[in-house]
Amino acid sequence: MIPILTPAESSELDRESAARGITTLELMENAGRAVARTCAAIAGGTYGRRAVVVCGKGNNGGDGLAAARHMERSGLLARVVLIADPSELRGEPASNLRQFVSAAGVVHRYSEDRLSREVDRADVVVDAIFGTGFRGAPENDFARAIEVINDAAGSVVAVDIPSGVEGETGLVRGRAVHADATVTFGGLKPGLVFHPGAGYAGEVEVADIGFPPDLVRSDLWLVEAEDVAGLVPSRAPESHKRASGVVLVVAGSRSMTGAAALAAGAAYRAGAGLVTVAVPEGILSVVQAAVPEATFLPLPQTQEGTVAEGASGELLERLRDVQAMAIGPGLTTNPSTVELVRRLVAECPVPFVLDADGLNAFAGRGSLLAERRSEVVITPHAGEFGRLTGLSSSEVLEDRVGHARKAAAEFRCTVLLKGSRTVVAEPGGRVRVNPTGSPYLATGGTGDVLTGAVAAFLARGLAPADAGVLAAYVHGVAGRMAGAELGEGTVAPDVLARFPAALAALSKEAR
Repeated sequence: MIPILTPAESSELDRESAARGITTLELMENAGRAVARTCAAIAGGTYGRRAVVVCGKGNNGGDGLAAARHMERSGLLARVVLIADPSELRGEPASNLRQFVSAAGVVHRYSEDRLSREVDRADVVVDAIFGTGFRGAPENDFARAIEVINDAAGSVVAVDIPSGVEGETGLVRGRAVHADATVTFGGLKPGLVFHPGAGYAGEVEVADIGFPPDLVRSDLWLVEAEDVAGLVPSRAPESHKRASGVVLVVAGSRSMTGAAALAAGAAYRAGAGLVTVAVPEGILSVVQAAVPEATFLPLPQTQEGTVAEGASGELLERLRDVQAMAIGPGLTTNPSTVELVRRLVAECPVPFVLDADGLNAFAGRGSLLAERRSEVVITPHAGEFGRLTGLSSSEVLEDRVGHARKAAAEFRCTVLLKGSRTVVAEPGGRVRVNPTGSPYLATGGTGDVLTGAVAAFLARGLAPADAGVLAAYVHGVAGRMAGAELGEGTVAPDVLARFPAALAALSKEAR
């Protein structure tokens, strides 16, 4: 896994490294060298190539000035455009400015015309305006400079993070640099991982600039394929269907029969040995036709064709014979059904995944989720999460990691907050970020596929957070596969159909 450092953690890393005798000036020197190497590679060499480095007055600008000096040394002509009065620079940035000038480096004060002329002649443009601590929207000269950079014909390399992207969240509140590559230091930053910021970063390189490895600490990690490959359950040669995990899916209603079928199908596709589908009796024949390999439990229903509260006793009895439950897809929020969901959540004796209308049963009453017997993975999107916690969707998106982490602690459960990118937060504070996914997953029913997969991995013995991480990763790969082949026509069954191939590819990674 790759650590993702918040701005505060990055600052602490600088301080602790200094305590070990590694100065900020030394780190800045190494950062500049790394940026210069990337610029030379992107420009196709150094001879006859030209760069312009656009610098602010902070440490990000200092990194840019160091990069300009290293480019000049390597034979790549570099010009600096400084969006600040030189007298405003302090400490290490000021030192790097002096070193560049004393080596006959050319520094221009910012004007839109000057920057445009330099950018027009450059093979590569270096964005060293704002660092990871930036918040808000760029204004005045900064905003205009970003516009000029984005109009560049040459390639754009961002230092640490594209200017205008908030390092803490990835939010973009105004203009931001569209980089072809970003060279970042010590670890990834949230703004390079979460959208929309991730879409501005281009290819991201994490450069080693001399931080002691033991000081690079975080509770936020980007999952890699080899990490997830190690989570894939194996089947013993003598395995039988019950040994491979038994799942009970409680889902569906008269108006949403497909949700039950998709969740059940996904549980099978993720390797469950046996899946029992519990649905309102009125839709039994429809769901049976869609998932013929499953076994079924018809349930008493309300006048609206939803599962009635009276089904709880029969379901709790059946739960004695399974390893995991999936509950929620397509249930609706009929009052009787809501009471059923709340009782099952409180009394379920096995690990389970709660999604969709299962979550909506706790709208405004999220604290009730903590009152239960068993482990649970909840899988909300931003809207469902907001209904649980009293936040608006926009507030959730302002700090997805922070809100997911807080909810995991409050509800004492694993929170899989769906989105770009999906995060899996544990009650102890660790958060893992899923790197896979596709815009084509933004279609009805794909969440039901994810729910079934989580349930299967729970039934196969994975810890709740690991089940969520594995399901999200494979789900994202299957979505990419489907989207690459079918494009805009991709629907949830297409993702479901590619789940085995996605899981098989990951299993090969583990061998």
